Amino acid sequence: MASWRHGTVRAVDVLIGTDGFDVHIEDGRRLFVPFSWFPRLDVATPAQRSDWQLIGTGIGIHWPALDEDLSIAGLLHGTRPQCCGHQTAGGTT
Repeated sequence: MASWRHGTVRAVDVLIGTDGFDVHIEDGRRLFVPFSWFPRLDVATPAQRSDWQLIGTGIGIHWPALDEDLSIAGLLHGTRPQCCGHQTAGGTT
C-alpha cells in the first residue's frame, strides 16, 4: 500500500547534490528534486542549500536562510510554484 494514500508521508533524510536534492522517504522510496523547480533554491549558495532541517517528524523540509518550506507530500505530487514564469499547458504562469 502506498503510504501517501493512508497517512502522512515522512522524510528521514535529505542529500544535497549539485543540481538538486534526494529525499529519502521512510517507506524506502527516494525522490530526486531539481533545484530549478524552486527559484530560491536555484539561486542559493551551496552553503544555504546545505543548511536544511526536517519539519516536525519529517513532513517537510525547511531551509532557514532561504525562508523555504517544502512538504514531502507536495514533492511526491510534483507540486511546483505557480509563479516565476514556469510553463504550464496553457502557457506561462
